Amino acid sequence: MAESDGETIADLPPSAKLVYKVLEYNGPLTQKGIVEESMLSARTVRYALERLEEVGAVDEDVYFADARQNLYEIVDDAEEQPSESTESAVSD
Repeated sequence: MAESDGETIADLPPSAKLVYKVLEYNGPLTQKGIVEESMLSARTVRYALERLEEVGAVDEDVYFADARQNLYEIVDDAEEQPSESTESAVSD
């Protein structure tokens, strides 16, 4: 999982976890799309995206269909990866 200063996605508020799941299921979305899918307020979604960016779980990019908006997507290495200790325990 993505981590920053010891904080992981598991440590984030429920709204941030919901936004993460919405992006996980729907793929890259604009903030407006996340608001529609999650049924959270725009302010809550903004805060959740800030927190997700802080831990490195979400990446912000330009939305080429409308450059006034940003496109948010999950960073590939943010997904839970098996640790090396787990992998070595399985192979032993």
